[in-house]
Amino acid sequence: MSQNIQSVRGMNDILPGEAEFWDVFEETVRSWLKSYGYRPIRLPIVEPTPLFKRAIGEVTDIVEKEMYSFVDSLNGEQLTLRPEGTAGCVRALIQNKLAAQHPQRLYYLGPMFRHERPQKGRYRQFNQVGVESFGFPGPDIDAEQILMGARLWDDLGLEGIRLQLNTLGQAEERASHRAELIAHLEKNADILDEEARRRLYTNPLRILDSKNPLMQEMLAAAPVLFDHLGSASLAHFEGVQQVLRDAGLAYEINRRLVRGLDYYNLTVFEWVTDRLGAQGTVCAGGRYDGLVEQLGGKSTPACGFAMGVERLVALIRDSGGEPALGGIDVYLVHQGEVAARLAPRVAEGLRDRGIDVLFHCGGGSFKSQMKKADVSGANFAVIIGDDEANDGQVTLKPLRASGELQNEQKRVGVDNIADEIMNSFLDGEEA
Repeated sequence: MSQNIQSVRGMNDILPGEAEFWDVFEETVRSWLKSYGYRPIRLPIVEPTPLFKRAIGEVTDIVEKEMYSFVDSLNGEQLTLRPEGTAGCVRALIQNKLAAQHPQRLYYLGPMFRHERPQKGRYRQFNQVGVESFGFPGPDIDAEQILMGARLWDDLGLEGIRLQLNTLGQAEERASHRAELIAHLEKNADILDEEARRRLYTNPLRILDSKNPLMQEMLAAAPVLFDHLGSASLAHFEGVQQVLRDAGLAYEINRRLVRGLDYYNLTVFEWVTDRLGAQGTVCAGGRYDGLVEQLGGKSTPACGFAMGVERLVALIRDSGGEPALGGIDVYLVHQGEVAARLAPRVAEGLRDRGIDVLFHCGGGSFKSQMKKADVSGANFAVIIGDDEANDGQVTLKPLRASGELQNEQKRVGVDNIADEIMNSFLDGEEA
């Protein structure tokens, strides 16, 4: 016997009901982004592998262990399923000369791919909302993007999401700190775990983010990047904080917040929660002023962040939040030869007026069709038999009304049915 084919581990189906939940979430997100002047951009899922190696950094978990990379058998090109969206967005900015036009506020939404151990809120195919700005050098755009997050949590009814903030300064400041940090780690080489030893000379800053309890005391005594920052970096960080203070937004400065990608500088931030276990970050980002030039474009200040959709949906569900899913307005029941010819015209006429119609297919008695109408979630049943069809009429029955209205139904002329339904909505006769 042949075995059933299953989905790839960590790549999940999103079924009806859950997918409708996602639709409502995405509509909320798009409306929120539009209110801040961000415009959509749609990017390829597959990009040249060198794009991510140059942007993310070759000595990172993503590039070393997590990317889904392959050789295109048709032309030998090295390709990768995108593990994150910023690199592709910068590539599109350069390729299409968008930065030369005017500063850009852009966003994208879609699947990303990383080969890691699946767990709650963290999958091998996962979805992100990415927000990127280009051409804004000051701390005001950093602060705006942070305030955007606070507004979205409020829009989604989410509580208990905390803001952590740090600055990574500029490249030369990080180089000075890096040398001092390596010296400190070398003195404590016997404490370093295998991962830290591997990163000691390639990406020592990431060692500070280690969760190994045996290294925490040593890491707490490590040189602090903040002590190496110059006046310009400190002024930029203070500018971000001033906007947040003026807005009354609480935050925590986390000196060990470094982010996992090589391209960040100056402001970095994370929104975190205790309600998702070990994977507590729901939104993270910061400034990456050097990336456009690094990938072949002109020097362009940039700032952005990304949010994990699965984690946010899990938080909404965990909070007891259920979005108001848009139901069907009308279930159209019909039986008989004449009725079968009239029913599609009635359905299309209602749709012309903006009324959602679920048209019964597959035949069956009036009784069986009405059972399906009841469980469909529709507010009304429009019923057409041959008698109604011959008279140019339909029967309108409320399905979600209460009290005396629950059993009320009436004959209505075909030309008047849309007005009757819309007036019923306005009068509050539906549930």
